[in-house]
Amino acid sequence: QVQLVESGGGLVQAGDSLRLSCAASGRAFTFSRYAMGWFRQAPGKEREFVAAISWSGGSTSEADSVKGRLTISRDNAKNTVYLQIHSLKPEDTAVYYCAVASLFRRLTTGGGDYWGQGTQVTVSS
Repeated sequence: QVQLVESGGGLVQAGDSLRLSCAASGRAFTFSRYAMGWFRQAPGKEREFVAAISWSGGSTSEADSVKGRLTISRDNAKNTVYLQIHSLKPEDTAVYYCAVASLFRRLTTGGGDYWGQGTQVTVSS
């Protein structure tokens, strides 16, 4: 089992920046061997892919809707993945979820092996 705990969400104004964190833990879980990703779900909408990063951090992928406004990174020594979003817009309002997968492509195609509980991000105009 893998536990993922997101943090860093909150109420911000349009144009602000925000950094979300996701700490991973688990018995016999080696963080540095897994790809990590972020997804979001806005009210009344389906969950959508936001960004993913490979186990080494050497490969990243971002959704077109946020490309150019975010940075995904990871610290394998801290078992933590980060999502920095710049120039936030009201349409970025959603619950943001962290996910882990053994395959990078699984995340980029919308899947994940384990999921966190999510952190709410609300962007006011």
